[in-house]
Amino acid sequence: MKKNENIILMDKICKSFPLEVGGVQQVLFDISFKVNSGEFVSIMGPSGSGKSTCMNIVGALDTPTSGTYQLYGRDITNMTDDDLAKIRNEYIGFVFQNFNLLSKRSVLDNVMLPLMYRGMSPSERVERARDMLRRVGLEKFETYLPTQLSGGMKQRVAIARALAGDPKLILADEPTGALDSKMGNEILKFFKQLNKEMGITIVMITHEFDIAKYSDRLIHIYDGRINYDGPVPESESALTKKLHRTNK
Repeated sequence: MKKNENIILMDKICKSFPLEVGGVQQVLFDISFKVNSGEFVSIMGPSGSGKSTCMNIVGALDTPTSGTYQLYGRDITNMTDDDLAKIRNEYIGFVFQNFNLLSKRSVLDNVMLPLMYRGMSPSERVERARDMLRRVGLEKFETYLPTQLSGGMKQRVAIARALAGDPKLILADEPTGALDSKMGNEILKFFKQLNKEMGITIVMITHEFDIAKYSDRLIHIYDGRINYDGPVPESESALTKKLHRTNK
């Protein structure tokens, strides 16, 4: 896709969940936003704001109760679980807070995992995985187990795995949550590099402004509603002022 071409279109998305005692709890209310190819966007909000539910819909891990969601021009609102799995495998690379690596498989095996569903030969999978490990600076660690790596290295393996399928979109869920500040900053700078040099679209979920400031655009969610969508303010206090004006 060309840069600035729309890839995510969420229109009046609502999401509710049934309660055990009866009735439903609505978590998202009329969520509408677009993400263009090549953007680096943070979705930020406090715990319980609905950002994780929004992330699950963006990542085709869940479907909305109402509203429409188009990903790369395809309406995935009412797709089956099998169709959603194909969409995820074709378009999205995931990076999670806790890495989600297989502890008893080598680094190379972990990176090759998503390629098993691409119809590639074993030799092609190995070549592709090694190329991704070189890209994240871990080509010398392909035989290591994840338990032998530092937290920052584990997250780089997770990024290599996300990149292996040549995704159009990387969805990062609190990607530095399990890292110290130094390692976390290195990972965020690497995301910035992927975005600027490779043009990969990145949507990052976070509850911290210091993380969101690495992106170019901020979508803030509070109580299931978007109360800010625009450039990342120059400081957290500036964001607080904007949110205060919005919530009046």
